[in-house]
Amino acid sequence: MKETKEFKTETKRLLDMMINSIYTHKEIFLRELISNASDAIDKRHYLALTNNEYSDSEYKILIEADKENRTLKITDNGIGMTKEELEEHLGTIAKSGSKEFMESVQKENTPEVDIIGQFGVGFYSAFMVAKRVDVLTKSIKDNKAYLFSSEGLDSYTIDESQKDNYGTVITLYLRDDTDDIKYSDYLDEYTIKDLVRKYSDYVRYPIQTWVTKYDPKDDKDDKDSEPKTHLELETINSMLPIWKKNKSEVTEEELNNFYKSKFMDYQDPITSIHINVECMLTYNALLFIPKKPLYDFYTDRNERGLQLYTKGVFILDKCKELIPEYLRFVKGLVDSADLPLNISREMLQEDRAIKKIATNVEKKILAELARMLKNDRNKYEEFFKDYGVNLKYGLYEDYGAKKEQLKDLIILNSYNQNKKITFSEYKEAMPEGQKVIYYASGKDKEAVDKLPQMDLIKSKGYDVLILTDDIDEFMIQVLKDYDSLEFKSINQGDLNLIDEEESKKIDELKEQKKDLLQSVKEALPGVKDVILSKRLVDAPCCLSTEGGLSFEMERVLKNQNHADIKADRVLELNPNHQIFKKLEDCYNNDKESLNRMAKILYTQALLMEGILPDDPQQYSKDICELLLK
Repeated sequence: MKETKEFKTETKRLLDMMINSIYTHKEIFLRELISNASDAIDKRHYLALTNNEYSDSEYKILIEADKENRTLKITDNGIGMTKEELEEHLGTIAKSGSKEFMESVQKENTPEVDIIGQFGVGFYSAFMVAKRVDVLTKSIKDNKAYLFSSEGLDSYTIDESQKDNYGTVITLYLRDDTDDIKYSDYLDEYTIKDLVRKYSDYVRYPIQTWVTKYDPKDDKDDKDSEPKTHLELETINSMLPIWKKNKSEVTEEELNNFYKSKFMDYQDPITSIHINVECMLTYNALLFIPKKPLYDFYTDRNERGLQLYTKGVFILDKCKELIPEYLRFVKGLVDSADLPLNISREMLQEDRAIKKIATNVEKKILAELARMLKNDRNKYEEFFKDYGVNLKYGLYEDYGAKKEQLKDLIILNSYNQNKKITFSEYKEAMPEGQKVIYYASGKDKEAVDKLPQMDLIKSKGYDVLILTDDIDEFMIQVLKDYDSLEFKSINQGDLNLIDEEESKKIDELKEQKKDLLQSVKEALPGVKDVILSKRLVDAPCCLSTEGGLSFEMERVLKNQNHADIKADRVLELNPNHQIFKKLEDCYNNDKESLNRMAKILYTQALLMEGILPDDPQQYSKDICELLLK
């Protein structure tokens, strides 16, 4: 006898939310119904372990489209539902039979059963595309068949019915097409195959549908006639994910092919990382580092994130919580049954499990990079050329919170060795007596070599790390030191490279010439101080800075619209150069020429640092007037 029952008031409200707002994409309905079917088969398979009467020789899920009647059927040979279960699980929204089943299994201390459909709400996603849904089911518990039917509004009916086999058939009567949405697309075999491969490719049971096949032509066929076709039942999912296999069972070629197909790259990745964790938190991860940045890497369209699966069912394409920003170039996926998803299974909820997985994924990636650096230097340098700047930003971010994890992965150009080296390799090559790590900013070695500050460094045989990226000096500022060795810019502060006697001599001369230095400073409003240099050999002057801001950092900030932020500039004069003698003469005899010479020397020092003068015309005029003297 058919019974008509009203949905509860709260169920009506939730059902309206499910249909209209909870799910982002309507196509999700097929994923949810397949997951529920897989869940039902899991339950039957579990019970069959102790009772052969419940077993089936071939568990499967069948999807059938009927374009003429606009229906889509999803059939499984799972456990089925009794009348009471239909009322409880489909008549009351958010009632999860899977969750209760898992709880009963755990109470009996039986081995864990992999259940996908822990979210009873999934069934109701069908009403996003269907104006009516029928559920024909026969449970192994009472051997009776029932038909549940609802239009997803106020009520539903349950009636006794006929069904030969155990399991469930869900029939969706699709909504009429509109100008915005063509619901009939879900009846297209290519759409069905595409959605299954996108969301349910790794469900463990075969998912089958009818697929059009072309008949071979024979000699009697008319060459101009339409090709003949027939329908074949075809399994359209892969079932066993490659990341679920043991690492020893998967070849490098299989991994590379999977990566290229999954992430639409034509090149093999630099490396792959296979993670399999089975403890209180169980998950698998398969990660790849592309050989070259993908086409959209430097665009706004590129978002960080790993693909997220739960028990082989695709949930999210870009789960940013699983990987830090500085590793955004890494592609891959995480599959876990233990991640807390929201009601629509489209978003993660904050949870310690997420953070644990993300932390371990990050550690595994950094461990693989460290292995590559140690065992395959050429490959690592190829990687660093494209992605090294990301590691530098990672080291700089959050006030250097990750500097201990990242500092030994940084490689920089060495002036002496003429190649990229680590900080550790710099330290190993240091001559006796060197107490700091020297660095200089420049586009290449040739640019750094022309800096006047290099003369004294080279005379000592000390190496200099060449910083070429905008982020480099900011990164060095965060690091501060490496294994107790301070980082020292060659044009900032006292380098302490001359002997004590020479240093004392310059200090005494500075005191004697303080009036001259003050006059030069007064001629240069943009300079914080004018001093006698302890770093120059052949050049007449150079610029250095005080405080933490360097010229390179000033340039970077200026490019980011912070033109008002400037480094404190110090003009250093070489007391052993003939130009200094000329300055002394001008100070004693011609103050006007002194001012002009001071401006020219300052502008020359700016140019040597790659900084254009504020007034090039005045610089040219000062030179001409000096030449005419």
